[in-house]
Amino acid sequence: MADDIKEVVSRTIKLPIGEKYMLTLKEASAYFNIGEKKMRKLAEDNLGEISIFSGNKYLIIRTKFEKFLNVTNEI
Repeated sequence: MADDIKEVVSRTIKLPIGEKYMLTLKEASAYFNIGEKKMRKLAEDNLGEISIFSGNKYLIIRTKFEKFLNVTNEI
């Protein structure tokens, strides 16, 4: 039984944050050095542009958020 669990865990692919297409709010907060509350507000206000709502959580689309930051003067 324990070997089965180890096998499943070892098959899980772990990508560096910089290579992921979508980030959780916590990952995006750490990656972009923006507070989690501010990141949640940005995700809620820009749903469909830089973020999506999946199940019960927001996901930030990293590439779109990077473009958003390039044209934004303040957040």
